[in-house]
Amino acid sequence: MKKIFFIILLNFLLINKTYALIEVDITRGNLDPLPIAVSPLHVDINSQELKDIKIKELGENISKIIENNFRGTGLFNPLKKDAFVQKPDIAHLKPRFEDWRLIKAQALVTGKLLVKEGKLKIEFRLWDLAAAQEMTALAFTTTPSNWRRVAHIISDKIYERLTGEEGYFDTRIIYVAESGPKNLRVKKLAIMDQDGFNTKYLTLGNELVLTPRFNPTNQMVTYMSYFRNMPRVYLLDIETGTQEVVGNFPGMTFAPRFSPDGKKIVMSFAKDGNSDIYTMDLETRVVERITNHSSIDTSPSFSPDGKYIAFNSDRSGLQQIYVMRSDGSGVKRVTFGNGIYGTPVWSPRGDLIAFTKMRKGRFYIGVMRTDGTGERLLTENFYQEAPSWSPNGRVLVFYRETKAGPKGEGFSAKLWSIDITGYNERQLLTKTDASDPSWSSLLSK
Repeated sequence: MKKIFFIILLNFLLINKTYALIEVDITRGNLDPLPIAVSPLHVDINSQELKDIKIKELGENISKIIENNFRGTGLFNPLKKDAFVQKPDIAHLKPRFEDWRLIKAQALVTGKLLVKEGKLKIEFRLWDLAAAQEMTALAFTTTPSNWRRVAHIISDKIYERLTGEEGYFDTRIIYVAESGPKNLRVKKLAIMDQDGFNTKYLTLGNELVLTPRFNPTNQMVTYMSYFRNMPRVYLLDIETGTQEVVGNFPGMTFAPRFSPDGKKIVMSFAKDGNSDIYTMDLETRVVERITNHSSIDTSPSFSPDGKYIAFNSDRSGLQQIYVMRSDGSGVKRVTFGNGIYGTPVWSPRGDLIAFTKMRKGRFYIGVMRTDGTGERLLTENFYQEAPSWSPNGRVLVFYRETKAGPKGEGFSAKLWSIDITGYNERQLLTKTDASDPSWSSLLSK
């Protein structure tokens, strides 16, 4: 992936902590999203032409991406542009606040686009309409091919200013792209921007691939694949395409994940007829056994500080979630509800664990505190699993399957997302069926 270089020309103007009147409540499901107006970018008259790119349309498309990002959160209500009174060229310099308040907008985004010497210079401003003042003003310089990514970065900056927490728009999702009948599925690794655009396939589909997971510190992925019916754990560098085998493991191997510092992989595999949790140091390739129990221990996930590991085990009879120190000591069961629990994933903020729960033939995606208290089931369906966190710990992505007919007809697998409050459930755009998603860290951080 090409790196984007941006120059901050103007920074936060409210550094003296003079707070505006806008307030976005992110602690609960937002049933009254903030009305926000996103004006099309004004194209500077001094802009040069670009090959195969219409400048005016580019300014409109950037604003559409920002608008769609906000709408997708469920926290904001982008207003229709046909209600706008003030033109973008004037609004960017000094909005007539009364014109925007007339259409019930509370926040306004304006911007300007300049093309010079083959580079894009994109400015944007965020306005508090109630307080009649500018909240944020930033500018970015980049290559034309990165215009979509700049739109995501701008969205993140605005989201952070209005909510007080980092955004999650300049991110990617890796997943297993599926096609073909249910009994003969072709599965490839695929990656896309979080909004479903820029899809790329990373494997050919001639080998079964499972459970791709992002490295928290860089654009490296670990995943499972079967080569001649032998399980292998792979590392894949997204930027270079370089792929290497971490190791060949006898028996079944499950769900490799990175440690928070990216230096280790934690996974479970069967050895001597028993499934336990192991770590592998990626530099030395030393493998360390973490659990040693007669039960089936699988699906390990590190806490963001690296001190603890959540995993699921049937050592109590039914499959439940346990937490232990990263060296395997202090094992403690944390789920005691009715049903079977699996796929625990620690929140990037360290405050919650997401999980899959099966009860009475139904599957649930839920969250709980790290000690197992405060369980909340966010969504229910015929079959769904594999939650993965957005980098700010606000949203979960997972996959959901439909029930197939007697001959396999009607089957599909799709990616969905939901806010941790249980609101704003929506399907993500993918070119094919999709499963096993993993959300990247913030690219521009």
